[in-house]
Amino acid sequence: MNEQVLEWVGYIASLIVLVSLLMSSVKKLRLINLVGASLFGAYGFLIGSLPTGFMNLGIVMIDIFFLSRMYMSKDFFRVIQIENDTDYLHHFLDFYKEDIERYQDVSRIDFEKAAVKLYLLRNMNPAGIFVCHEFDKKTLEITLDYVIPMFRDLKNGQFIFEGQKLYFLGKGYNRFVVFSEKAKHIKYLKKMGFTETKLKTKIGYVKSIY
Repeated sequence: MNEQVLEWVGYIASLIVLVSLLMSSVKKLRLINLVGASLFGAYGFLIGSLPTGFMNLGIVMIDIFFLSRMYMSKDFFRVIQIENDTDYLHHFLDFYKEDIERYQDVSRIDFEKAAVKLYLLRNMNPAGIFVCHEFDKKTLEITLDYVIPMFRDLKNGQFIFEGQKLYFLGKGYNRFVVFSEKAKHIKYLKKMGFTETKLKTKIGYVKSIY
């Protein structure tokens, strides 16, 4: 391998490691860092720099260890009903306002008229908020489905939409609908099993529960 190609391998590896440090999700950080460290380790051995190679080999092993623990560990989830106009609710929304409004406009949500208002706990840590309003007698419109950055993966949605089916069915609802134009939000909805559907005059994303 010529020197110019090796130099580019080093630049790319450095960039990947740098990008990994920008991730708010610990799992994403570890995954991207694993790729960068692997490439950097290979680069170190190829240029004959054993300290660089072995250091990054150690980082790879550490990333693999922690990732295996993340994938093998079982999280404990629980939902708690939100009481109207609590100090904690206001503090939570204020603290995460900027991040929430990247996906949804909090000021347009009427919490008092919501049919479902839940805190999502993960390993007894407040992980997010889930709020729905009645769209029709059998359908809930999700007006806020927010998870804080450190817990942002598909497990939270899977717990709500699959693990809490009986909760929603017990309230008489068997369908969810979301209206969104945010590409990242739509991508998440599709991963959760929502399908694009025309409802009245609008395009929404619908998921039925049974």
